Amino acid sequence: MRPVQYDSFGEPIAQPVRDERVVSRIALRTGVGLFWTLVVVIVAARAAYFHPHFAEQFGHVAALMDRLRAVLGA
Repeated sequence: MRPVQYDSFGEPIAQPVRDERVVSRIALRTGVGLFWTLVVVIVAARAAYFHPHFAEQFGHVAALMDRLRAVLGA
């Protein structure tokens, strides 16, 4: 038997039913597994479909913004 736990006001905390803990643990593990699976898939897809020319275009956009600021006097 587990010891009774109390909240900050001294009231006993209701202990969860054993079945609820098992279901909760399974749901938690499933959610965590799904999250990390999606992370791996997204990172792998980004690595597989990475195109270096796309990253170079950001330099052109930055240069264009600098020219625009110079023209506007900002």
